[in-house]
Amino acid sequence: MFKRDQRPEPDRVDVVIGESAVITGEIRCETSVRIDGVMEGGRIETLGNVIIGPNARVLADIKAKTVSVSGAYKGDLTAQRVELLEGGRMWGAIRVASFLLDEGGFMHGELIMLSDETPENPFETAETPVAPTADPEEPSSDE
Repeated sequence: MFKRDQRPEPDRVDVVIGESAVITGEIRCETSVRIDGVMEGGRIETLGNVIIGPNARVLADIKAKTVSVSGAYKGDLTAQRVELLEGGRMWGAIRVASFLLDEGGFMHGELIMLSDETPENPFETAETPVAPTADPEEPSSDE
């Protein structure tokens, strides 16, 4: 699908779904995708970016470099960066290295932060320290 001898231009938008369009299916490309209409089911896979406009409604899985959401999105999303902008709404599982949430954005689902190095989880291996208790047999030093 993707040519190894050419680098994609992620800022070039080759696929535009207009406000009055309703589509179902799979979109695969090397450049960016802009959706202003409705996508009911399917998948978007690109080396570029996905822009979900303010009036868009997208129900699809997405794999892209960057995804900007101003409209409504539901599905499984994997990207390097996700921007949930003011008025944007998301439902689903989001796997991402960088996540931006603008004031006025809404998300309901699971956010999984991807990283080359997983930080140490202090809650998995830490044992709860037990406070020493006074031995009732020993006299106190107050006597």
